[in-house]
Amino acid sequence: MLRRLLQSSLLALVAATPFTARASVVSGPVGVVAVQPTRVADLVLLGRGFDAGLRQGMVCRVTRGGAEIAEVLLVDLRPTCASALIVAQAAGQSLRAGDLASVKILKAQS
Repeated sequence: MLRRLLQSSLLALVAATPFTARASVVSGPVGVVAVQPTRVADLVLLGRGFDAGLRQGMVCRVTRGGAEIAEVLLVDLRPTCASALIVAQAAGQSLRAGDLASVKILKAQS
């Protein structure tokens, strides 16, 4: 039940996030600085933020050693750092400092 509540809250957050038409360019992966557990959900702190092209509502893949271990949703951005919520996580994996996050991009079909 808590998971459904969290998922519906995340969907509402994404729906309420203003979309900017300005293109943003994120150069390379972003390092995970820390994972902060809370009562409701864990917060993932990233080492780059708005100045690096990240925007609220973006979904990022988190990898370690080339293997995808999670997907996170950016929820709060500052000029030089960002925080995200874990949306999906591979079984038996946990996020930790040093993991790399990169913006998930949908490829257009031709």
